[in-house]
Amino acid sequence: MWTGAMVERDTREHARREPASDDATAAPRGRPGRREKNKEDKLRRIKDVARELFVSKGFDDTTIRQIATRADVGLGTVFIYAATKRDLLFLIANEGLDEVASTAAASVDPEAALIDNLLGVFGPHYAFFARQPELSRLVLREMAFYDSGAQAGSFQKTREALIELLGTIVRHAAERREIATDEAPQFVGWTIFCIYQVELRRWLSDGTIDLESGLDRLRRALMLLIRGLGSGSGTTR
Repeated sequence: MWTGAMVERDTREHARREPASDDATAAPRGRPGRREKNKEDKLRRIKDVARELFVSKGFDDTTIRQIATRADVGLGTVFIYAATKRDLLFLIANEGLDEVASTAAASVDPEAALIDNLLGVFGPHYAFFARQPELSRLVLREMAFYDSGAQAGSFQKTREALIELLGTIVRHAAERREIATDEAPQFVGWTIFCIYQVELRRWLSDGTIDLESGLDRLRRALMLLIRGLGSGSGTTR
């Protein structure tokens, strides 16, 4: 039989064994706690420093150790997010490209002219790469053979989604008989993507980055393809 003293003693024993909750550091449900905020802050510092050093020192001359030192984090912390400098570069690029891809996809109108839809998609991409031309040149240089690494999957997914979107735009145009082709819409979309890549690289290699002139040259290149595809009535545009 338990006495009042025994119950009180058992309660005290249980209280000592029960981990105390830290009300001062516990985060409200749905809001990031101190540990999450600390991780976010470290990642932000890593990306900011990597961006700065890649531009100021050059991608080839920057080391991961330099990035870790400048960001005031351990070398192992950097490797949590990126195994190589290329991973770090695309860690920076992927974040912005995801947002651009969403904006581009939302701009597509199935009833709009093919060229208008294409420029509606490529316009936000050009604007994104124009923000930091030096970093954009590095991304375009490294992207050709980036098929493995911590950030490769996300980058490849974004690129494939863009090509698929272009194929959808082409299919809309073919259904309206704006163009006529025996090729699959996805293949035409891939060809359009190739034109975009070449023009983007040419534009970024210029000394002056003028968004309007860059998009105008892209429009001219795309119109050559569209005229070549012809219209649904069998005539060229």
